[in-house]
Amino acid sequence: MQEPLEYFFEKYGTDINNIQNIVCGAKYVAVILKNGNIGVCATLDNYIKVDIRDLKIPDLKNIQHRIVLNAYFNATYNYDNQYDTTIDIFNKIDFKKYNKIVMIGFFRSLVEKFENEKIDLKIFDKAEEDNKLTNMSEQLIEIEKADALILSSTSVFNKTFLDLVNATRDNCDIYTLGPSTILNGEMFQYRNIKLLFGSVFEPNDENTLKIIKKGGGTKQFLSFMSKVFLKP
Repeated sequence: MQEPLEYFFEKYGTDINNIQNIVCGAKYVAVILKNGNIGVCATLDNYIKVDIRDLKIPDLKNIQHRIVLNAYFNATYNYDNQYDTTIDIFNKIDFKKYNKIVMIGFFRSLVEKFENEKIDLKIFDKAEEDNKLTNMSEQLIEIEKADALILSSTSVFNKTFLDLVNATRDNCDIYTLGPSTILNGEMFQYRNIKLLFGSVFEPNDENTLKIIKKGGGTKQFLSFMSKVFLKP
């Protein structure tokens, strides 16, 4: 099976004439379409300098192109759905029903909620250092034992998504998470994906765009985004 960015590009391509602007910051990239739709993607400290024309035939081996393409697909697809409500993943999912939870990507505020409810989980993040994290050498071993996987959607652009998803056992529930999430129903074709948790913004939201341009991240534009989820 093709990885998501390759799949969406080969099936649907890109319409660069529909792109109004690309805003590149230290922590996030935003793609703004001419209808005002905003799609974002985390950079994970990758320097980004991509022109709109680069998305006509993006280089899927180029991490900069992959990050901006991810944001483009967010802007293109995340607004095609009807969302019943805005809700945080912890309020939507009863994580106490699981025996073995693994988190890929260090979502600090979410981890605090798990700790407050005394719910154990293993956390992996190759870009962070914290005593709450488990050594990366144990990642696949723990994923193979998990019955729930909270998966950062940055795994899509950094090309680890397929390996992580395919490492899960048959009865594992996978929840993708983060503003980088592509909220498209075709993501459910991948193994064990149960719900997609992502974000949408008000059209042409200048507050978010200014924050991203100045190097701000999720904490800074949190109040301007709506946390939504997509089900099959």
